[in-house]
Amino acid sequence: MEFRPCIDIHNGKVKQIVGSSLKDEADEAVENFVAEVDAAFYAKLYRQKNIKNGHIILLNRPDSEYYEADKKQAFGALETYRDSLQVGGGITDENAAMFLQAGASHVIVTSFVFKNGLIDYKNLEKLVKNVGRDRLVLDLSCKKKNGAYYIVTDRWQKYTDVVLDINTMDKLSEFCDEFLIHAADVEGKAGGIDEELVKMLGDFGKIPVTYAGGVHTFEDLEKLKNLGRDNINVTIGSALDIFGGNLKLDEVLKFINEQTAVR
Repeated sequence: MEFRPCIDIHNGKVKQIVGSSLKDEADEAVENFVAEVDAAFYAKLYRQKNIKNGHIILLNRPDSEYYEADKKQAFGALETYRDSLQVGGGITDENAAMFLQAGASHVIVTSFVFKNGLIDYKNLEKLVKNVGRDRLVLDLSCKKKNGAYYIVTDRWQKYTDVVLDINTMDKLSEFCDEFLIHAADVEGKAGGIDEELVKMLGDFGKIPVTYAGGVHTFEDLEKLKNLGRDNINVTIGSALDIFGGNLKLDEVLKFINEQTAVR
């Protein structure tokens, strides 16, 4: 299990939000934390602590009046910590290269690949051709419905018809380098991890998987390690002290390093 840092950008500011509250209409979201510093500040912090493979997420849709401000923040972070952070939010085959040239190690994609509720393999193949499998991360963030986990798109607002399970992950792993999975039902609520989802993700070990959602105690980290069979990396947002929470980043890093040492 590795720690993967995050920088979420909404309305031109670094924020932590309740994932299920995000609405494109009026660019609204329930906020847990709004930073007084910019995204480059966090990128510098991660660089100083040598924490890599984190993700920057632009949370406004591309036609929002705030998207350019989001992008400016993201570019500042990417320039500060080149080739060490992934970026997602409005990525297509046409603009992916721009983010990679700006310093992203990978681009993260959801909505461009999942169209009309299904996997658009043509778009997926375009991305692989233009970006390369080794620089592509698929965001398989999900919500539970009728007893199953469904991949959600458009900033977690729309259900697809694609069930997130081992079979789906197995198929999609042929096209990308990693998976990023936000448990959108618990994201930003600091109420504990989605244990059922974590157990399922732990059964998959072909490519790296990063889980985000609900982690707020060291007990949650222990559960994630054990239930996930040590096959899952973790992102923590609102619960971290750098985003106004109670978990100290340095203590989290120490804890995870110790856990890794006793595999």
